[in-house]
Amino acid sequence: MSVKEIINLEAQFEDREKRLDVFIQESLEDSTKSYVQKLIKDGNIEIYGKAKIKAGTKLKGDEVVIVRIPEDEILEIVPENIPIDIVYEDRDLLIINKEPGIVVHPAPGNYNGTLVNAIMYHIKDLSTINGVIRPGIVHRLDKDTSGLIIVAKNDESHLRLTEMFKDKTVSKTYMAICKGNFSEKAGRVENLIGRNPKDRKKMAVVEKNGKTAISNYEVISEVEGYSLVKVGIETGRTHQIRVHMNYLNHPILGDSVYGRASKLINRQMLHAYRLEFVHPITGEDVLIIGRLPDDFRSVLKNFKFDGVEEYLV
Repeated sequence: MSVKEIINLEAQFEDREKRLDVFIQESLEDSTKSYVQKLIKDGNIEIYGKAKIKAGTKLKGDEVVIVRIPEDEILEIVPENIPIDIVYEDRDLLIINKEPGIVVHPAPGNYNGTLVNAIMYHIKDLSTINGVIRPGIVHRLDKDTSGLIIVAKNDESHLRLTEMFKDKTVSKTYMAICKGNFSEKAGRVENLIGRNPKDRKKMAVVEKNGKTAISNYEVISEVEGYSLVKVGIETGRTHQIRVHMNYLNHPILGDSVYGRASKLINRQMLHAYRLEFVHPITGEDVLIIGRLPDDFRSVLKNFKFDGVEEYLV
């Protein structure tokens, strides 16, 4: 079986006595226990040059675990009649205002109920560049982040959109409700983001072994203890805004990973609100605003933020 990616995972002192399969699952985003155990069974995991190891092997805390990710299996992703909000569509691409709580694309061990399953039901023509599991998917949003996502309908638009994201010519603006009130009402955050060495399922601001991440924020409105913030991102690192807001000591309301779970809401209050770009095929200017979902609007109303009427339309 051909290998798509090789990942080196360094076990730390804190990982002593941890099961190998648990360690790997914690380190690989979107992985399931069954998928990790299959990797081990199929000889895709190596420690000290040995691939014949067991899922229950206990770590010593100083190993380098080599993970070989095989190419995606050729599977049939089943179209599912899941409602989606298509806010823009032409022959080359579409833009969806994603609801919170839906995963963008299937992952090993989780092939149903995703945005891709829904897209395949509603849209018959999709680009094939990202293979069977991610047809048309140019970029992604976290499961519990709502908002605008672009889907390519043919390979030409997909390639050009990918280059546009790489060249930072797609302007992306998010809305977030953060805890606390900012002393600086606008600012720029630029640093490195990489895997949190103490918890590989999390990202963190790091001093080395990270990638440059740039976010520009502006406080739109505030009440005691909470702020409505607009965030424009120049880079698209995993969990970037969530990490940066936590770095500023203003975690996003409801973010149980980088802040704390909230009794007020059951997901992070983060919404991909605005997309602006030059159409990859026609060259026309495209500007799309994604309506805030009901739960986000409800929090805004309950907190009685001033001057936010335009966001509640």
